[in-house]
Order: sequence, then C-alpha cells, then structure tokens
Amino acid sequence: MLAFLRGTVQLVTVSRIRGILQRRNCSIYSKPPKNKIGPGQSFFIMSVFAVSLLAPAGWILHHIPEYRQRPKPPPS
Repeated sequence: MLAFLRGTVQLVTVSRIRGILQRRNCSIYSKPPKNKIGPGQSFFIMSVFAVSLLAPAGWILHHIPEYRQRPKPPPS
C-alpha cells in the first residue's frame, strides 16, 4: 500500500514540476526588442533611479546634527 502511494505522490510532483517549468519558459523571449531605448532615455532612467536611491540617504546625512540636538524623550 505504501509503495502504491509513494508512486502516486511522485507522479503528482513530477507533473507539477513540469507544469511550473513550462509556464516559466513561456515568458522567456529570445528575440531582440522591438523598440530600442536611446541613450537619452537610458540616461534619464538611470538618473531617476540614482536620485530615488540617494536622495533619502542624503536627507538623513544632512540632518544628522539636528537629530543629535533633539532632547531625548522622558523614560516611560
């Protein structure tokens, strides 16, 4: 009985794995892109990405002296 169940479980898992791999392979394309991105668009996208990453860090670093001068809250 256990051998029969083990074989059934293995068949189910193998079929699920095959289904997952087939769905994943459907989203992979091997052709070159239809619309090429120019250097101006690339520069704009990269600069927006850099600003979105560096602006919060720069804000925090700029305001560190203010954060240090704040009075500590009383212990509760």
